[in-house]
Amino acid sequence: MHIETTGSGPSLVLLHGWALHGGVFAPLVQRLSSRYTLHLVDLPGHGHSRDSDVALSLDATVDAVLARTPPAAWLAWSLGGLFALEAAARSSQMRGLAMIAATPRFVRADDWPHAVEAHVFAQFGDDLRNDYAGTLERFLALDTMGSEHARSELRSLKRDLYARGEPTPSALQAGLRLLEQSDLRANLPAIRVPSVWIAGRRDLLVPAKAMRAASALTPGGRYVEIAGGGHAPFLGHADLVVDALEAFLPELEAAA
Repeated sequence: MHIETTGSGPSLVLLHGWALHGGVFAPLVQRLSSRYTLHLVDLPGHGHSRDSDVALSLDATVDAVLARTPPAAWLAWSLGGLFALEAAARSSQMRGLAMIAATPRFVRADDWPHAVEAHVFAQFGDDLRNDYAGTLERFLALDTMGSEHARSELRSLKRDLYARGEPTPSALQAGLRLLEQSDLRANLPAIRVPSVWIAGRRDLLVPAKAMRAASALTPGGRYVEIAGGGHAPFLGHADLVVDALEAFLPELEAAA
């Protein structure tokens, strides 16, 4: 598995979302690398980990990341949040958790109304088999829809999408299954590290209300909402995301 390390200071592990790679975090790298050592993970089947033999499953991926990174805070976006929540619930290596537009359950249920319908991810899986490139572009559009900076964010995601090669179809399907089937709400009360949940108020994939609810279920969870943000607020609202991180991460260092 490819993990790029850059910067200096306390360690921060970054996990990207579906179909992308660690390079998508460039706006955060630019702003944080002078103060933090950033470990940018390419999830299995994505980016420079396209040929990794690690399975894109919660257990295998988390084990591989933990084996390759030092004790650190973890920052996770979207799909990456599932791996971070799994790690937070069972590893003493994690020092803190920053969730960006990520939730323990991505699909709607009677007791979890603030999510998308399950058929959304199933349909993307069907579409991938018929129109790989078009399906990825439609998903990127959904990532940015609603944001007040949607056009510039979409341009950035399209530029990044194939910058490290195409993600493998099998990894994309595995990621969609994780998004559709995972429910890690039971993990939240077991999380014993500080956490911050950064939501975009205009996010159409992970509604802000879901992140507020998740933060309330997590001991010591802190909730931050970016008014104009969509599903990728670290692109169009990078300074606001960094403000939230800089109000959170130094507390971890003080407690260490």
